[in-house]
Amino acid sequence: MTLTPLFAAVLGTSLAAMALLPTAALAEDSQTFERIKVEAGAALFDASCRRCHATDASHESYGPKLEGVIGRAAGSVEGYPYSKALKSAGFVWTEPALKAWMADNTGFVPGTKMRHVGITDPVVEEFILAYLRVVPAAN
Repeated sequence: MTLTPLFAAVLGTSLAAMALLPTAALAEDSQTFERIKVEAGAALFDASCRRCHATDASHESYGPKLEGVIGRAAGSVEGYPYSKALKSAGFVWTEPALKAWMADNTGFVPGTKMRHVGITDPVVEEFILAYLRVVPAAN
């Protein structure tokens, strides 16, 4: 089949328009999926982390508060009695660092005092990080 120039132009324009139609829906779906990840991450954080860590300075916690943890220097929450190992670790809590910590904190920072069971499922790690991304830093 030979396409006439007019048919080819109409077909090309139609295909381009059809390709653009789902963009708004995909953006909305992406926002919805991110919201779901945050909500799931909050539930997973509650189940795995909240018994020791708060994400709000107004709540007491056994471990250091995790509000604004992404981008914060390790061992830097004022008043928390960190292990010497974590105080002197010299790194910033990035998402890869938090994933490594969740998976094996004692391997990541030998000498840390935190007892940990290990969160090695990458989906669970990603959902917890989605939640921690939206937890604001302390004022």
